[in-house]
Amino acid sequence: MRSVPGLIGGHTGDVTDTTSGRLLRLLSLLQARGEWPGPELCERLGVSARTVRRDVERLRGLGYPVRASLGATGGYRLEAGAAMPPLLLDDEEAVAIAVGLRGAAGGAVAGIGESSVRALAKLEQVLPGRLRRRVNALHAATTPLTGPPAGPAVDPEALAMLAVACRDRERLRFGYRDREGAGTGRLVEPYGLVSAGRRWYLVAWDAGREDWRTFRVDRLVDPRPTGVRCPPRELPAADAAAFVTRSLAGARPVRPAVLTVHASAEELAERFRVTGEEVEPVDERTCIVRTAPDSLEWTALRIAFLELDFEVREPPELAGRLAEVGRRLLRASGGAAR
Repeated sequence: MRSVPGLIGGHTGDVTDTTSGRLLRLLSLLQARGEWPGPELCERLGVSARTVRRDVERLRGLGYPVRASLGATGGYRLEAGAAMPPLLLDDEEAVAIAVGLRGAAGGAVAGIGESSVRALAKLEQVLPGRLRRRVNALHAATTPLTGPPAGPAVDPEALAMLAVACRDRERLRFGYRDREGAGTGRLVEPYGLVSAGRRWYLVAWDAGREDWRTFRVDRLVDPRPTGVRCPPRELPAADAAAFVTRSLAGARPVRPAVLTVHASAEELAERFRVTGEEVEPVDERTCIVRTAPDSLEWTALRIAFLELDFEVREPPELAGRLAEVGRRLLRASGGAAR
């Protein structure tokens, strides 16, 4: 494949490798937020204002509509273009996008499967041979675990709009249905999106309740930006994912289960998928497990199929669930045993 400036995974023929890498960094910064002051870009890139202006002109030459604002400091903003310009991606980014598009066909975003296939076909046409072989090898060696949908799909247009609002710190209005179906109106300051399997969550400051909230994206009704920007707030968690995890844990009733399991701590952590904080070693072949599962039924099924000896210490309801599972299994296997 002939090298073309700006080609995915290619080398810039008339621009040095140093300049090419700087262009990638500049483009990444411009895509990360709405507008950048010129001096801040210079500091991030470690170059002079003249070099930034020259690199901006190179991006414009590749088809990226970068708008410059006037003033003492000046600024730069990447605007949406009428046509799709060439993409500036390094090898790892190109492979990551190709792999992501393959997986998106069965993802949690409604109607995105066919679009992902079309985009992947276009991307693979411009991938250099070495990258195409890496993507195809990964695809050939991977078998997806398929099954029934684990949750509702979300609207891709709404998801993209929420992402832009999070990036630009723009207030949103929407209706919201809770788990019982009751609707309320919300005005929020969006912080970030979190993907959890087939479910998406929006983390935002709720202006009406004056507190941080987690919203299921599939329960949002008519979300729309207000055009009002909001200053950044400090999230009371390490990141949006940690906040969602904590919120979900607090939203469900905690029914801790305590088990004595006859296995080493290492074996139990690997097979039962519990954290180190949940396992208390007694000796080399015995552990105490304390966990707060989503449901006692799920815990009963998980522990029953571990092929490990164990005893239930609490709660009594878990022992009852296990007895029910055992009776069903005995009934199911009775005909074969006879």
